[in-house]
Amino acid sequence: MFTSIRSMGLFGMQSYMVNVEIDVSGGLPHFDIVGLPNTSVSEAKERVRSAIKNSGLTFPVSRITVNLAPADTKKEGPVYDLPILLSVLAASRQIKPIPETSAFIGELSLSGEVRRINGALPMVIEAMHNGVADVFVPKENAYECSVVSGINVYPVETVSEIISFLDGTAEITPATYTPKEENFESLVDFADVKGQFEAKRALEIAAAGGHNILLIGPPGSGKSMLAKRIPTILPDMTFEESLETTKIYSVSGKLPADTPLITRRPFRSPHHTVSPVGLSGGGVIPKPGEISLAHNGVLFLDELPEFSRTTMEIMRQPIEDGVISISRAQATVTYPCSVMLVCAMNPCPCGYYGHPTRECSCPGGAAERYLNKVSGPLLDRVDIHIEVPPVDFGKLSDSEKGEKSSDIKERVNKARKIQQKRLAGSGITCNAHMTARQTREFCRMTDEAMQMLKDVFEMLSLSARAYDKILRVARTIADLDNSEIITDEHIAEAVQYRSLDRKFWGK
Repeated sequence: MFTSIRSMGLFGMQSYMVNVEIDVSGGLPHFDIVGLPNTSVSEAKERVRSAIKNSGLTFPVSRITVNLAPADTKKEGPVYDLPILLSVLAASRQIKPIPETSAFIGELSLSGEVRRINGALPMVIEAMHNGVADVFVPKENAYECSVVSGINVYPVETVSEIISFLDGTAEITPATYTPKEENFESLVDFADVKGQFEAKRALEIAAAGGHNILLIGPPGSGKSMLAKRIPTILPDMTFEESLETTKIYSVSGKLPADTPLITRRPFRSPHHTVSPVGLSGGGVIPKPGEISLAHNGVLFLDELPEFSRTTMEIMRQPIEDGVISISRAQATVTYPCSVMLVCAMNPCPCGYYGHPTRECSCPGGAAERYLNKVSGPLLDRVDIHIEVPPVDFGKLSDSEKGEKSSDIKERVNKARKIQQKRLAGSGITCNAHMTARQTREFCRMTDEAMQMLKDVFEMLSLSARAYDKILRVARTIADLDNSEIITDEHIAEAVQYRSLDRKFWGK
């Protein structure tokens, strides 16, 4: 007897419909799976056989052929265990035929339990788009899938439970998404930072416009302290941003069981020994790397020159394009990576070049060689370069608290809402990601601002990319001032955040 059940496949973040077709016929007992299955899919035969027997059912002694259509697409993972089991039972007439409007995904244990899988959220979204009315998922995945509207998500724990439901002898309540009140209070706050008013102002601008930023200063000046407080001032995520970020964590298997939707911008801080694959993503089955896990959030690279040259150069194109492609012989996987890149570094190997009180112990030219570990094209992609000088005793001992993160975030949210309204319908939500055409359209300047930018461009021999970066940073500064037109004051401040373009380093 022939039967077919709908399921879902996943490659990268892209999901697609899979029809699990099965034919049970006479002949010598044999169980075969075709349709380009990988090892984990082929091993489903043993899991399905044991799960059927341990659930009190009968495994048919027949010739069984399972086809996973489309047959020209590689199938990976244990996601097909549940639909294969149900198709075997339906074809052997142990359960009623499965409705075409239902889809099933899930891994099986030998005892018949339904286990969690990776990538359930993008699968359910694709199922909804393909007209599926009911989708059955492992109970541990139901919470994350409940955020998808327009489809019934049924959580299942065991094979016996789902069979009882299909026979009409038991009920399964569809999972529902209830937004929970999240407490975003943090143990860290910008009010704890003494001094560093220029750096805090630069970070506020970076957060408001989504700009990349480089912090340069001696050891102990507060670079890491400032970077770790960036999440406390980042703007609130839109639902679309939350959903896309959650899909990445679902695919990578890093989504917490009690978190249906990521509503706080990610903050990823890989160590400088991270491999190129760890940063960009990859593997036999390509998974997202750190740069994709930081999508819609912050990627913090401390001690930037200590990262390998290969690792740093990998970031150049993804930072510019907002996506990263991982090519394999079978196919190319693309992951989004629209991040705010935050880097920190010392000015030289010993860390005290340019220090007001301590003498640099590095040999001549060491500071310049140290900076040259970071390529010019990568630095050119960083919008803001800010020096973080050491803090004197007077500021450290001052008992007066600085401005709270909540106050800074309020201004950041207002500026970001202005940008979202301006860029509505373009798929872009912040100034840093504006295209060249949008930069020309929305960065209107006064005549004085235009003249100042012309003088700076010629004096510093800026690149075309640096020109655009200055304009976008100036646009963000104007948004913080609630100004529609960019003035010469906005341009002047934006230029101050291009310290490495002023070519004073190592001189």
